[in-house]
Amino acid sequence: MTGFSGIIWRAAIEGRSPLIPAAAPEGRFHHSGQPALYASLTPEGCRVAIRRYLRADDPPRLIHPLRFGAERVIDMSGKPDLSIVWQDWRDGGPSPTWAVSDRLRRQGWQAMLYSSRSRPDLTHIVIFNLISSRIEEAGAAHAF
Repeated sequence: MTGFSGIIWRAAIEGRSPLIPAAAPEGRFHHSGQPALYASLTPEGCRVAIRRYLRADDPPRLIHPLRFGAERVIDMSGKPDLSIVWQDWRDGGPSPTWAVSDRLRRQGWQAMLYSSRSRPDLTHIVIFNLISSRIEEAGAAHAF
């Protein structure tokens, strides 16, 4: 795939903008201060993706529709090596998913589609380059 234009879905803590990149210093496809905005192609995918990270004392979250467009989006869905529990690798060194995202960033890809680890029928997206992509809120947020 070399282009994408459509609605994606992103969970955000109530009161926070869904356009702010991931706050964690490391994630499945980012490290060392790299920007990354993670979202899903469906609200259900958004719920599935965030479930692993939720804690009982977390503040409420909303799911936001975002209008996203970019010319260079690569489809890496259906690749099980990208759907690993990346945190399991951190004890022994860098996550192998970082090598993939680092290569794609160097090649100029703005974003990547990938399959959900727990629900391979669902697709997520990580946006590497927020500056050269078009992204904006696209309507009212939904309850999580």
